[in-house]
Amino acid sequence: MLALQLRDFVIVDSLELEFGPGFTVLSGETGAGKSILLDALALVTGARADPGVVREGCARADIAAQFRTDAALDAWLAERELAGDPGVVLLRRVIDADGRSRALVNGQPATAALLREIGERLLDIHGQHAAQSLLRADGQRLLLDAFAGLEADVRTVADNYAQWRSLVRELDESERHARELALERDRLQWQVAELDQLKLAAGEWASLEAEQKRLAHAASLLEAAAAAADGLADDDDAIASRLHQILQRLRPLIQIDERLRPAAELLESAAIQIEEAGSQLSAYGSRVDLDPERLAEVEQRISAVFATARKLRLSPDAIPEELERMQARLAQLDASQDTDALRRRLASLQDTYDQAARALSKRRATAGAQLTQGVTRLIGELGMAGGRLEVAIDKTDPSGSGIDRIEFRVSGHAGATARPLAKVASGGELSRIGLAISVLAAQANPVPTLIFDEADAGIGGAVAEVVGSLMRKLGDARQVLCVTHLPQVAAKAHQHFAVRKQEVDGRAVSRVALLGRAERVEEIARMLGGVEITATTRKHARELLAQS
Repeated sequence: MLALQLRDFVIVDSLELEFGPGFTVLSGETGAGKSILLDALALVTGARADPGVVREGCARADIAAQFRTDAALDAWLAERELAGDPGVVLLRRVIDADGRSRALVNGQPATAALLREIGERLLDIHGQHAAQSLLRADGQRLLLDAFAGLEADVRTVADNYAQWRSLVRELDESERHARELALERDRLQWQVAELDQLKLAAGEWASLEAEQKRLAHAASLLEAAAAAADGLADDDDAIASRLHQILQRLRPLIQIDERLRPAAELLESAAIQIEEAGSQLSAYGSRVDLDPERLAEVEQRISAVFATARKLRLSPDAIPEELERMQARLAQLDASQDTDALRRRLASLQDTYDQAARALSKRRATAGAQLTQGVTRLIGELGMAGGRLEVAIDKTDPSGSGIDRIEFRVSGHAGATARPLAKVASGGELSRIGLAISVLAAQANPVPTLIFDEADAGIGGAVAEVVGSLMRKLGDARQVLCVTHLPQVAAKAHQHFAVRKQEVDGRAVSRVALLGRAERVEEIARMLGGVEITATTRKHARELLAQS
């Protein structure tokens, strides 16, 4: 991560930070706003937005973060028409006080889901409550799967399980309601047969009604059309003839008074339209047939449709659509009543699930051995000499998460029997084990930026110095950010930011400053000695920095 900019976010009015490589710490008194920066990073990488993050009295909060990218991410962005300058990406999130939010990638509109997908490639956040998940069986399973990168395998197992159990329920329903389904199938068969025999096409009913109406009134239509044509143009006293007489008298008079021209032009137009209307009426009369036989056929067809519709309690125009629905349901019933086929498909799905679950179990066993070895080594360095974590994997009933019951067990010293972690571990031991797992997971994760939010809580003394060394070692290969209260950890950092809460115009405001050497001495001395900083605490602070 190169830079972070905040505006009107929680108690931050305006903030611009630039981050260097290596290990960076954020320190400050409780409530100063250290975790606010990590909350901002979570939001700018797709976390769910909450209007409560908008600074009181402001219209919106604005978060922007700039990250370095590699060639693969540049290509990924280019495919989605989100490319910016090569080697960098700018993510931005704007959250309005009314709850609406906008996401942008290199200035282009994007979704929160897309931000989240990019964020997964850029940073990995380890929260301060990670150790608490060690107390839950599902939390232990999730930690192991995350450590081993098995999320895709777990999703496959879950999908296979859902399909298998769905078919189990379908087969149970088919066998339990076999008689009712057979009766429904028989009823649908004769209904479909009736409608198939009728062969009423979509839209045919409306066409039949229109044709019947036209044929039934053919004589009246012919008579009316002929009378109208005669009255307009064909009779001696037709309207067209009278109009021509009037026009013959008006035309010479226009030469005397031009004011007659508009009326004459209107009459000429009317004469043309009347002649056209007469011509169309004559043509209409030639196209209308008196066809009693066709009328009888149409009425017979209408009667057949009415009879079938009445028998099945349908409206005639709904018959084609209802036939499609009945045919689909009949096909479904035919498939569900083929219990042999259902059982064969069920066996296939169960076999698919079993294979995926066994493969997942095998990968978990390998990862469990690695986690056991790695955590045992690290908790020894973290002050639990002789202690050991065991990842026990026992078989259990199939479920959406597989066939494994995963339990973390711990022995506090050499030779002790390992017992369930949730029952025997103290708060300090939980913190150390949780930190060890976070460090191992971070080492396994290829993202360039690792963030630890007070993952060192519950640790102190010489162990804190080991934690600081671990973080610094991680920082040799990746960018590491850590929110900490421990001076031993802060002293190991390549870069140190201090977070302070001030009062400005009667309102609390969070300020963040990059510390120089002398300022680091003062901050670490504060972390060592509290409110009153003495020469002794300053000396101790200088010694911690010198050792780093």
